[in-house]
Amino acid sequence: MATEPPSGADRRTDTGIEPGRGVRPEQQGQPDELALRLCRALVCAAVDPALCSVLLFDLEPQLLDPVARLFRRILAGAGRTEAPLVMLGTTSRDEDLWTRAVLRQEADGIAFHLEPGPLIQADDRLEVLPPVVAVPDLCRLSVAGMRAAVQLLGADVTVVEHAGLSRTARPRARWLAACGSADAGRVSSHLLDRFAIRLPAAGLRLPDVERLLGSLPPDWLGRAAGAVGGQGAPAVTVTDEVITRVGRLLGPDTGVRRQLALARLARALAALEGDDTAGVAHCDEAARLMGLAAGESPRPPEPAAGPAPPAPVPSRPVPRPRGDIVRRGQSDQSERRWAEPGQTLLESEPAEGVGSAPGGAPALFATPYPEDRADVLRDFAPLRSPWQRTPGADPQRGVVIGSRRARDLNDLAYVRSVREAAVHQRVRRTEGFTVSAADLYSHIRAGAPERLLVLVLDHTCRGDWDWQDTLTPYLQWAYTMRAAVHVVEVGGARAADELKAESFALRSVLDPRLLAALYRPPGRASPLAHGIEQAARALRRAFRQHGSGLAEAFLIVVTDGRGNVPLRASHTGRLSGSVGAEGVEDALSAAADVRSMDRTRLRTVVVDAGREPYGNLPSALADTLGGTVVEGHGRGQGTGSVRGPDNGRGGDAGEW
Repeated sequence: MATEPPSGADRRTDTGIEPGRGVRPEQQGQPDELALRLCRALVCAAVDPALCSVLLFDLEPQLLDPVARLFRRILAGAGRTEAPLVMLGTTSRDEDLWTRAVLRQEADGIAFHLEPGPLIQADDRLEVLPPVVAVPDLCRLSVAGMRAAVQLLGADVTVVEHAGLSRTARPRARWLAACGSADAGRVSSHLLDRFAIRLPAAGLRLPDVERLLGSLPPDWLGRAAGAVGGQGAPAVTVTDEVITRVGRLLGPDTGVRRQLALARLARALAALEGDDTAGVAHCDEAARLMGLAAGESPRPPEPAAGPAPPAPVPSRPVPRPRGDIVRRGQSDQSERRWAEPGQTLLESEPAEGVGSAPGGAPALFATPYPEDRADVLRDFAPLRSPWQRTPGADPQRGVVIGSRRARDLNDLAYVRSVREAAVHQRVRRTEGFTVSAADLYSHIRAGAPERLLVLVLDHTCRGDWDWQDTLTPYLQWAYTMRAAVHVVEVGGARAADELKAESFALRSVLDPRLLAALYRPPGRASPLAHGIEQAARALRRAFRQHGSGLAEAFLIVVTDGRGNVPLRASHTGRLSGSVGAEGVEDALSAAADVRSMDRTRLRTVVVDAGREPYGNLPSALADTLGGTVVEGHGRGQGTGSVRGPDNGRGGDAGEW
């Protein structure tokens, strides 16, 4: 959570104006159509409390602060200071949102008192401007932030009972959130429906704030400031024709909240124009404001220019591969040829970008309702916290994903701060290099996961055995605890290099790449030692980066223990001479590195494929890892029974 950013002469980065340089060339003309629509939408959100929430899709991250400043300027009106800003993110907690502790001098000394937090401190206080609650990424908002949004947005009255605070008031805060259209399917539908105004903002170019506000009709800002100050919006009657028009624009299967949002937006436009009745023309104008095609029934959203979106992922597990699928994988691998000794097995392919679509560019949907074309799985209960909670990770230990103006001296982004200060040295005309408070930037960090699941999948041991039943308890644990997932694949038929293991990190088990990894066709090479080494690196990196914030981690290794690729061949990419048992010995050596980790937070399980001969290899691997063995395919197929690492003479089987 953040407070009011520092103000000063360096606000030129928010408005596009730099001291001594004037207006940039692209700002010399009139504001474009998208910027005007955004400004009008923010004015409507200021006029009508029922439209207090604005959601922008595909907004550039650096534009969130200028748009929030524009919103605050609209709420303040002329001659008043800007409305306060509250920033919500992945580390927002209930204790930071609803209450705050203050020190007061009393007759017998200094005492602590609880006061309403930033979300509700302006409720029922018309002399105080309502805050603007900004959410940089709605998909990454914490559970506490999502619950607060569901409770406050669109509510007539809110009752807060929290930690000694009892309060009943009418919410006055305005919300401004950003989200990628391709990630809208990950957000709870209950949360998305609370945002009344939706606007695709891809390609937005925001000019100077004052010039953009000057393009509005003269009376709009005055009416918006009056509505915020307690006068309320003028009474406007919504005709039956408007209700019918809303139904035609949105379609018969649209929810009630969407219909109410569009009708209220038409009512707000009529109030701003000074009309007593909202007609069909106002409804069509509201549809154009949100990016809906007025005059047509809604069609399935088409992606904007760019790479095609990924193929839809089914919301339930796909049928398990049988028969022809296995034969196709075997026929593909039978056509592959092994390289001669001393030569590289496979050449590396060109690098690909990271993203949800080929080439790394995410798909964009030019529609205010992109969640209707959701290609990802949603959480079953996204607004519910895990049943076991820990203090969590320090918000200053997450991965750096950006920077913003500093509110204090903690976690400063030194490079960004020095670069900002260097731009204005000539204007300041000081003898030495000067850094002012307005130059300081701090890091924006993603929330660190509290739990981690590491899966090592040896595809060569599966054959016609479906390991989904055995892995289900661990996947359910990761889903319930919202754990991050790291997958290491060994011996896939379509691996980029058969001598090396492949790994990738996932935010949760709902990522469609995990389902695809579970049904990868098997190959012939099994670089098990390299896979265990990559899993050990992932665990060490997680413990080192997150420190005490990582409360629990699981390492699940599904294998028959037959590693036929030595670790040296995986590192060099070259296979020479006979292998023998070198691959198995290297796998045990790599497993010894895992055993030396923190045993109070790391639990290790080896799923035995039950293949003969050499059926003792999984037990030897589990003994070296310091974990337990789960019978997968053999005698305990589908049961998930547990035995100790030394053939049933030990282990903590009671945990499962």
